[in-house]
Amino acid sequence: MLPALEQILDALPFKIKGFHADNGGEYINYTVAELLEMLRIEFNKSRPRHSNDNGLVESKNGSVVRKTYGYIQIPQQYADEFIELNSQQDYRYINFHRPCYFPSTVTDNKGKQRKRYRYEDMMTPYEKYRSLSKPSQYLKPGITFKKLDAFASEMTDNEAAEDLNTTRT
Repeated sequence: MLPALEQILDALPFKIKGFHADNGGEYINYTVAELLEMLRIEFNKSRPRHSNDNGLVESKNGSVVRKTYGYIQIPQQYADEFIELNSQQDYRYINFHRPCYFPSTVTDNKGKQRKRYRYEDMMTPYEKYRSLSKPSQYLKPGITFKKLDAFASEMTDNEAAEDLNTTRT
């Protein structure tokens, strides 16, 4: 778990402020807690029998992980190849080329707020990140939007999807 976590933290272009895990023993151990403490990353875990604690993770599991890999467990012998795929093609496609709906909050005349998923609000996670106010404050030192834009424009959305599909087979 620790090498995978270190690799993920290095690969992400922004500063990590928090790490949320479920109650699995693979996430909750002294080595992981030490690494997160050293990096000053807040670590918290889900509460037993509170399924709403993992809503974001579970929605990503359904829309990304299960859709891509199915429900099978990845055997240990393929872990390195799996990590390589996730840090290269999956990372590029999911974050820079795969469009997602982001909700808009609409308040009716009674004051009730509802989430609406409109076509105009569809964008990639990178585009959403760029749309935040002052997004550069969250980037790691040495990472610039110029570099990230160049990475995103190296291939089209269709080329990134095709690259992912050929690598997966």
